[in-house]
Amino acid sequence: MPKVRTKDLIEEFQLELICGKEGINRPIKTSDLSRPGIEIAGFFTYYPAERVQIIGKTELTFFETLEDEQKRERMLALCTKQTPCIIITRGHEVPSELIEASNMTDVPVLQSTMKTTRLYSHLTNYLESKLAPTTAVHGVLVDVYGVGVLITGKSGVGKSETALELVKRGHRLVADDSVEIRQEDQDSLIGSSPELIEHLLEIRGLGIINVMTLFGAGAVRNYKKISLIIDLEIWDQTKNYDRLGLDEEKVKIIDTDITKITLPVRPGRNLAVIIEVAAMNFRLKRMGVNAAQQFSERLMSAIDIGATEK
Repeated sequence: MPKVRTKDLIEEFQLELICGKEGINRPIKTSDLSRPGIEIAGFFTYYPAERVQIIGKTELTFFETLEDEQKRERMLALCTKQTPCIIITRGHEVPSELIEASNMTDVPVLQSTMKTTRLYSHLTNYLESKLAPTTAVHGVLVDVYGVGVLITGKSGVGKSETALELVKRGHRLVADDSVEIRQEDQDSLIGSSPELIEHLLEIRGLGIINVMTLFGAGAVRNYKKISLIIDLEIWDQTKNYDRLGLDEEKVKIIDTDITKITLPVRPGRNLAVIIEVAAMNFRLKRMGVNAAQQFSERLMSAIDIGATEK
């Protein structure tokens, strides 16, 4: 099913439908927009017909200089089977030639009172958000000290219990069990919860709890940028775990690489505290303070001094 249709724009931006009502269910497949000035001038070789077309004062002023027959030809050429809609900005009067072409092709013609540049900006942001690549992962997303931490691991390893402890310590739950992720920018992943389980946390033996009801509105948030992945796994005696933190593992989600830390789970380990420290350490690294690197440099310096003294 298409994520966005023309009728969604009408509702979101309070646009007035002038004509072409039969086409308001047309899908919008790209966030790119078009201001068809060069097309109105007669050059249609590279006309991006699949984009939302925005016509402002500049295009309309030039359009009025054309001959009547040219006006009809250009507007009919603008209205194709792929065109989602044509929007006239600033409340300008819709040309009769465009209404005629719309009635022939069922392309919705909409009118907005907003300035062209502002509408263009708002439409781009809206469409990029709605049409962003999406995926879903099994895990828990928590906002820890401003860092979006995605906690993953096999079922029953203790993800939800760790998230509950983090919420009790003042952090905020975003999603439990299923995390919906959309890539808004090249390096920006935004995680949120499915509407059905929003603000809910499942604790084995206790059942479903509503975090917002129990801990207040300050204990939840609707979405958060994912910056760090912490993978919980049962402690394996035969596996060598990173003890210095010099090697940074990356995991690709959609088209974005996210830092991943593997935390072994065994009785006696306070995972909530460790995740808090991991989030704080991640922020320090972003600020240029790398404790592991500093230790490595001091160690190498001590080895060099020792070798020199010999």
